[in-house]
Amino acid sequence: MNDPARKIQYFIGAKRFLGVVPMALLALVSACQSPKPQVTPPQAATPAAIEDRAPAPAAKPAPADAAPAQAEQPAEPPQSPPQTLIRAAWSELPGWAQDNHAEALPALLISCRVIAKQPAWREACDAASAVNGRDAARQFFEQYFTPHRVTNPDGTLDGLATGYFEPTIRGSRTRSARNRYPVYSAPDDIVLLDLGTLVPELKASAPRGRLDGKRVVPYYTRAQIDTENSPLRGKEIAWVEDAIDLFFLQVQGSGRITLSEGGVMRIGFADHNGHPYRSIGRVLIERGELSADRASMQGIKAWARANPARLGELLNQNPRYVFFRELTGPATSPPGAMGLPLTPERSVAIDPRYVPLGAPVHIATTWPNTDKPLQRLMLAQDTGGAIRGAVRIDYFWGAGEKAAREAGRMQQSVRLWVLLPNGYPTPPT
Repeated sequence: MNDPARKIQYFIGAKRFLGVVPMALLALVSACQSPKPQVTPPQAATPAAIEDRAPAPAAKPAPADAAPAQAEQPAEPPQSPPQTLIRAAWSELPGWAQDNHAEALPALLISCRVIAKQPAWREACDAASAVNGRDAARQFFEQYFTPHRVTNPDGTLDGLATGYFEPTIRGSRTRSARNRYPVYSAPDDIVLLDLGTLVPELKASAPRGRLDGKRVVPYYTRAQIDTENSPLRGKEIAWVEDAIDLFFLQVQGSGRITLSEGGVMRIGFADHNGHPYRSIGRVLIERGELSADRASMQGIKAWARANPARLGELLNQNPRYVFFRELTGPATSPPGAMGLPLTPERSVAIDPRYVPLGAPVHIATTWPNTDKPLQRLMLAQDTGGAIRGAVRIDYFWGAGEKAAREAGRMQQSVRLWVLLPNGYPTPPT
């Protein structure tokens, strides 16, 4: 693509995804001083938690579906900004002495399948495989790691904890009068705009669209996809009974479908249509149909059951749409952003700009809707496109009714410490 006009055309198309493009950038492109942008078919994105149930830490509750949080691509553990990590003493970690650290060891060993390839993690990962027993596990972590308190860029300590889970819904591999809501695989015509070759600051962005002749235009919205003559016809991998259950399957990013013909189909995140997420819970609050304290997953589902004729219009307020792929092989927990299985109640999603992916993290929060402390060692094994902020976690509860209940109610303050191997290169504090 050596034609300057075509370069500008790609930027104008990207503008519709990313916001205003600086005029200086357009001038630079028109002057042909930058390398060409790449427009490539998307790679299969690593499954991850799809929803961040609130856009930022806040004292008041946010709706259960407040924003999406799927991982775009597995990220290399980054260096944390200098203002967010402060070396701490083990005695500063609430509940550290009371936790059973042996329960976190299997999750660490899962992380080590990836992070042990990095020299900084190799010694600790090698030693972890020989640890046996509760006391030995605590001694291992205290010997091989140094705790660091995670702070927000403004120096505050408190952040937001939400929860997610692996839902099970009813459906079939074929359409029927009972199973009429499609689950789509990633479409063939969706493309990613690789703008990082032109603007390094946009390297982490992955706007999506489709080609319309020589133009890149936004991909189809939810309202355009959820029609009888859907442009995605032929990409169905399953059909399910309930539209609101399908919506929350997209919220969670992976799940299981109990098939009416027998058996269970496991599906995971494949991609999304690139549109910004709009919370239907927040829409219901703004319309005065739900109070903020009732905008949980359970509250939104109850509204949907009571208003079936209005549900389609409500869902279309959120233009983002999520695509899935069938997961094969042994039935395990869904994979996180590292491509490795998550561990219920020992895996969390984090923002990898601040916390290295795969690292142990100690959390201090409460059990959902209680004052009972929830203080334990977790593994940072998942990410999310809207899990944003240094002190920010999404707690993986696993599968089943209890997991669904706790995840739907979890919305509270958290403090966070990351455990880094001794000698791990961190910015000065």
